[in-house]
Amino acid sequence: MSVFVLLFNARTDNEGIYSTQVGDRNVILMFEQEDDAVRYADQLEAEDFPKPTVEGIDPEEIEEFCQDSDYDCILVTAEMLVTPPSQHIEETDWQPEGRKQSQSEEDEIDLEAMRQRLERLL
Repeated sequence: MSVFVLLFNARTDNEGIYSTQVGDRNVILMFEQEDDAVRYADQLEAEDFPKPTVEGIDPEEIEEFCQDSDYDCILVTAEMLVTPPSQHIEETDWQPEGRKQSQSEEDEIDLEAMRQRLERLL
């Protein structure tokens, strides 16, 4: 049995997997139906998120990845209706199109994240 996940830059050195946050945990969505995964990917793209590729993969492989990365995973069944969250994180571990960040770009991201945390305190 395969499940379907959303990948960015599939089959490259800069491959990334889509996850969402539930509370303070990163969660990888494993779709039971390919059509549901494609629909979710289209919704992400409509929200100006980079378009992911839908890939079939063995669920045990994802579960092992989650254990190694301290992520959680959930199976999205055909009966479930899931939509992307209305807010996306600004800082990701993955960069589109293999682009590596310079130290100054990383510093800018760190400063921006700090600024946002301070604004939330006010």
